[in-house]
Formats: sequence, C-alpha cells, structure tokens
Amino acid sequence: MSVGEVAGLIAACALLILVGLLAYPILKLGKVFDETRIMVKGVSDSSIPLLGEVTTTVATTNAQLAKVDTITDNATTVTTNAAALMSLFSATAGGPLVKAAAFTYGVRRALGEQQRKDVAKRVKDEMKAERKARKR
Repeated sequence: MSVGEVAGLIAACALLILVGLLAYPILKLGKVFDETRIMVKGVSDSSIPLLGEVTTTVATTNAQLAKVDTITDNATTVTTNAAALMSLFSATAGGPLVKAAAFTYGVRRALGEQQRKDVAKRVKDEMKAERKARKR
C-alpha cells in the first residue's frame, strides 16, 4: 500500500465516521418533524369542527340580536304612545282634575278648620267647667 492509498483509506474512514455522526441528529430531526406533522394534523382536525360551532354560535347570536332590536323598537313605540296619551290626558282632563283637586282640598281644609274650632271650644268649655267645679 502506498502513502496515497493509506491517506485515501483514512479519508474514507473519517468520512464514514462523519456521516455516522451526522446521521443520528438527522434521524432525531426527522422524528421531530413527524411529531410536528402529527400535532398540526390534530390541531387542524379539531379546529375545523370548532370553527363550524363558532359559525353556528355567531349565526344564532345574530338572530337573537335581531329579535332584541325588534323588542327595542316596540318598546320605543310603546313609550312614544304612552307619552302622547299622557299629553292628551293632561290636555283634556288635566285642567278639570286640577280644579276638582283644589276644590276638594279647600273643602277638607274648611271642614278641618271647623272641626278644630269645635274641638278647641269643647276643650275650653271643659276646662271652665273643671275650674268651676274646683272652686265649689
């Protein structure tokens, strides 16, 4: 064997060792890629039904919001009608009701004054009677 052949044999062995050393990380990297592929497939398999459910939920929510809008519009209409009815009532019956309330207040006040005067007079009469009775 010549020196060139020995050098070639050493170079071939070194290359074989280098390939062996590089093969192990490459195999490990291949396993990592396989696991990553499996994980991505699992995520996509579970996210597709989830997206379908989200779409259904959003559609249902939009339908409910449309119903709430209808209810809100009806409540606004009822409020407007109630305000108009109140205005009509106060315009037509408000004046006479205020007059009737004022009249009944005056009557109650007058009757109250009369009753108070009667009670005061009775109390004075009783006090006079008691003083007279004590003097005897």
